[in-house]
Amino acid sequence: MQVQITVSGSQIADVQMVNYPSGSRQDLQINQRALPILMSETTQAQSAQISMISGATYTSRGYIASLQSAIDQASH
Repeated sequence: MQVQITVSGSQIADVQMVNYPSGSRQDLQINQRALPILMSETTQAQSAQISMISGATYTSRGYIASLQSAIDQASH
C-alpha cells in the first residue's frame, strides 16, 4: 500500500492512493469501502492519528503506516 499526500503550507491538502491491494474480489470490496473513509479522516485529522476501520484491519494498518511515512518525508 502506498499513500501520497499533497501538503499546502503545513496542511494535508489532498491524499491519493498510489498503490493498494486489489488482487482479489475481497481486497477490492474492503478497499472500496475503507479507503475513502481513511482518506477523509486524514484530511480532517491532519495526521496519521486516525481510527482503524472495522473489518479492514490490514488495510487500515497498511494505510496508516504508509501515511505516516509520507508525512515524515513531507516534513523533511
